[in-house]
Amino acid sequence: MNPATDVWSNIMELIRPEMTTTTMKTWFDDVRAVNLEGDCLQLATPSIFKRDIIVSRYTPMIRKALHELFSADMEVKVMTLEEMQDSKPVSDFLPGTEEYTFDRFVVGNSNKFAQAASLAVANNPGNSYNPLFIYGDSGLGKTHLLYAIAHTVHEKHPSFRIVYIRGDAFTNELITAIREGRNAEFRKKYRECDMFLMDDVQFIAGRDSTQEEMFHTFNSLYEMKRQIIFSADRPPQEMLRLDDRLRTRFSSGLPAKIDPPDYETRVAIIKSKANHVGVTLPTNLLELIAENITTNVRQIEGTVNKILAYQDLMGVSISKETVLRAMKDMFKDRSDTAPTADIIIEEVCRFYNLEPDVLKGQGRGKVVSQCRQMAMYLTRRMTSLSLSEIGKEFGGRDHTTAMHSIERVEEMVKRDPEKSEILKDITANINARFD
Repeated sequence: MNPATDVWSNIMELIRPEMTTTTMKTWFDDVRAVNLEGDCLQLATPSIFKRDIIVSRYTPMIRKALHELFSADMEVKVMTLEEMQDSKPVSDFLPGTEEYTFDRFVVGNSNKFAQAASLAVANNPGNSYNPLFIYGDSGLGKTHLLYAIAHTVHEKHPSFRIVYIRGDAFTNELITAIREGRNAEFRKKYRECDMFLMDDVQFIAGRDSTQEEMFHTFNSLYEMKRQIIFSADRPPQEMLRLDDRLRTRFSSGLPAKIDPPDYETRVAIIKSKANHVGVTLPTNLLELIAENITTNVRQIEGTVNKILAYQDLMGVSISKETVLRAMKDMFKDRSDTAPTADIIIEEVCRFYNLEPDVLKGQGRGKVVSQCRQMAMYLTRRMTSLSLSEIGKEFGGRDHTTAMHSIERVEEMVKRDPEKSEILKDITANINARFD
């Protein structure tokens, strides 16, 4: 284990009580600790935007946690993956993702086409299936394949400049570049790379400036025969808010769907994960997990990790009772895992780039009002709160305001498919917090 990774895990536990779940997920989910040398902890994050936010808002908190761990003053250095590629060996590309290789990807009927297409692209980038568009529900292995492609290409073409980013991070980075007058730097980064990978590309849909930038980025890369890979939760033709020009381009290469794993593949995934973490599961327990966790690879991995934790941390032997307990933890009662109004408000605000206090305030601007109406609608749909209770959650408004907002959204959705897509995206973000 990388010592820096251990230290970062401890830091996350120390600072977690001081931040909301949304803050942790937004700014720290994809941060990796890559080096601990002397009195300096080095962190890597995918984008300039996230780097700047972490440096400006959170380094004092991280330094405080470091002091608590080491009883000494320590420094924190935050870099983007691109900066790390320029300053460190290629082997440090996408730090913390080394286990996401083709060798570790379990192939079955549900994913073998996507895996074969990904391997073909990795072995012959820019010439096979450009763009490659991998789609499927959350937790099925799309990101694993993107990382596997990137690592394979790095090994075969050490000089390649490879850029990986999530759709929402691309938008945030573009906003920062425009605000700070760094458009040329932004375009150089993305339009002159040798391979471009974007995870969750559905999040750029409906964002005009982002789509315009992506249109030109795509054209530049495609004309130079640079490999482009996207992942999404749905195929391009189902992204109703996506610009027609982009929908055509995204569909022009090879679409590859990943479905939920069948029983045999689930057994193989569980066995592979267990072997990797050093857990021996007899056949009857492998089958027990495979029979009960049927749709999400991430939940399968989480169950195996819990079994390992029971064994290592609590000295519990692996038995049917241990496995049932681990699965129960993965499937808590709906009352324990259902979204709250606060979570829904946080996710709606994150989508619209607003602060929750603004949503709960008296602002009546078009964006604020629509955001508030969407949040009330989703709160009514995803919680058991009454109209009066919903009004109180939104700055002490009355039940008629909540009812009016819900009716407005219902009308909007009927006449505007784009609003339906927005609700679908926000709902997916909310549900993803309980995967």
